Amino acid sequence: MTLQEEIARRRTFAIISHPDAGKTTLTEKFLLYGGAINTAGSVKGKATAKHAVSDWMEIEKQRGISVTSSVLQFEYDGCCINILDTPGHQDFSEDTYRTLMAADSAVMVIDGSKGVEAQTKKLFKVCAMSHIPIFTFINKMDRDAMDTFELLDDIESTLGIATCPVNWPIGSGKDFRGIYDRKSREVIQYSDTQKGTKEGTETDTSIQDKDALVRMIGEDAYNKLTEEIELIDGASTAFDLEQVRAGQLTPVFFGSALQNFGVEIFLKAFLQMALPPTPRLSEGEPVDPVNGGFSAFVFKIQANMNKAHRDRIAFMRICSGRYEAGMEVKHVQSGRTARLSQPQQLMASSRKVLEEAYAGDIMGVFDPGIYSIGDTLCDKDRNYRFAGIPTFAPEHFARVRQMDTMKRDQFVKGIRQIAQEGAIQVFQEYNTGMEEIIAGVVGVLQFDVLKFRLKSEYNVDIRLEVLPYEHIRWIENPDEVDVKKIVGTTDMKLVKDMKDNPLLLFVNEWSPQMVLDRNKGLRLAEFSRN
Repeated sequence: MTLQEEIARRRTFAIISHPDAGKTTLTEKFLLYGGAINTAGSVKGKATAKHAVSDWMEIEKQRGISVTSSVLQFEYDGCCINILDTPGHQDFSEDTYRTLMAADSAVMVIDGSKGVEAQTKKLFKVCAMSHIPIFTFINKMDRDAMDTFELLDDIESTLGIATCPVNWPIGSGKDFRGIYDRKSREVIQYSDTQKGTKEGTETDTSIQDKDALVRMIGEDAYNKLTEEIELIDGASTAFDLEQVRAGQLTPVFFGSALQNFGVEIFLKAFLQMALPPTPRLSEGEPVDPVNGGFSAFVFKIQANMNKAHRDRIAFMRICSGRYEAGMEVKHVQSGRTARLSQPQQLMASSRKVLEEAYAGDIMGVFDPGIYSIGDTLCDKDRNYRFAGIPTFAPEHFARVRQMDTMKRDQFVKGIRQIAQEGAIQVFQEYNTGMEEIIAGVVGVLQFDVLKFRLKSEYNVDIRLEVLPYEHIRWIENPDEVDVKKIVGTTDMKLVKDMKDNPLLLFVNEWSPQMVLDRNKGLRLAEFSRN
């Protein structure tokens, strides 16, 4: 295949949802169809149950939730698919925000009985800001669900995006009979398939064949379906692929990921509608995926995916061109040349060495400690610089103390590595070294993950002392002001981040403005830009 053909068959997307909407289950069924796995694993269940492929971290298996983004690649129907499976829990939303920057489109999974939930709303906003096309899968139709018209209205009114149902459910829960495909005008009958496999029979019957449909779904369900078809054909937004790809219209599909019904129908339609890799902006200028030479950016760093090697992997989204084994590239932030030795394709925690990769692909590169989230890599004769990924402001803070002072080296190494992944943010007293460490997190569950990982990966026990700070401001112009002489408030604390950038922590929400009023020329920002 030519370079253009290889890139054209790539589809790179993230899956977003509120916790427990069925996102990880849907991901596993995609992998099943792609032949990447033979049996789907349950996300929750008995200790002996097979765990979901995308939940590779030990704490994920214990708690039955995703706490870190996974990268999964497989082939299906002539396409090379890269799935970015993200944490649903709001306490790990920062990891999701970063991962969405590497996606070309997003699949939004909604629980049919609950409609749009809080975390879905937050993640949708991130997609909308980046104009990422969104495809909606309304899940759990084998359970009692909201009225279908109400579900669509909920999406439109809550998220502010137009909907176009591609298919339509016939009942829900114990009355779920299947779905009606609006394009083919056929009813696809629901059957309770084997949950962990792709076996299962599908019967397609034309909407014109009343007698057969009445036998299949019953007269009441048939009459209700024909009434609803008339309504949606007359009142719903017409399908417009350009609007879909512009992020202004979301195609809506229905099914049950657990029962494996409607999943392959959705996957096939999604692959036809979703865009291949599109140009990314480097300092405002688009970089063509085919003709732009090799370029990539780091969107995630993960340490200790392989306990035997204690390694550290930088995940890169290839934006343009082709990676070839052993190629040398420019690390733009440091200006150095780096050899990308043995980049890997990952299936959660398992991996294989890549000989080649193309725009749209995600690859994991061994990181000796030189890469940071947001870094750009490109051909040596080019000078791209993709927009950095902002550091979101933490909302919870705690002083971190090690229990055994003899393990200081492991403690410092562990804290630094986990912070470099972006899982936590680490701050120190402005005038001291690592003696006092303050951890900042977006959600309190991240403190549990910090304790768990320091113990399991570095054999270090810690004690956390919760601090009252709730607001953070980076000092934008430290070269123009004397940071040590800032006139503060009684609830203010001066600290620095891991890049030695000075910042201020506050208990009260009005204090940052008071500090600005007292220190003319001082500029504060709510997130770090580097």
